[in-house]
Amino acid sequence: MTILIQFEESLPPNVDCNLLKRAIRTTLERHNRTDVDITLQLTSDANMQQLNHTYRGVDATTDVLAFNQDYIDPETDRLYLGDIIISVETAQSQALEIKHPLDHECALLAVHGTLHLLGYDHYDPEEQTIMWTIQDQILKDLIINSQEDVE
Repeated sequence: MTILIQFEESLPPNVDCNLLKRAIRTTLERHNRTDVDITLQLTSDANMQQLNHTYRGVDATTDVLAFNQDYIDPETDRLYLGDIIISVETAQSQALEIKHPLDHECALLAVHGTLHLLGYDHYDPEEQTIMWTIQDQILKDLIINSQEDVE
């Protein structure tokens, strides 16, 4: 499994990339999908708004987008599952509002995006309950593990 993280040049790299990789890796491992590769891009609100407008017809920024690719990469012979894009600016606003660290918000969005790539959605209440329960379980384990890593 390869998890590539890319930063938009204008953003300072102030997010714990190791935590984000663990968030994605844990989500994939829990779904027995260690045979796939993913790219995570950390971007600005301006870029996210453009992507959201182009691909979803919504002329506003959002916190996370996930784009399934589902093709076999000829260089690795593994499935390239897709791309997750997180707006760091929106994540920062949400983290401040909820009063938790930016890293935790970005980890939540990384798990959320990975679950979308794995086929989960939240358009109806039943799907939302399933997706958010899985998301919460993974995040609880990640936060505990992150705190243990510090001790």
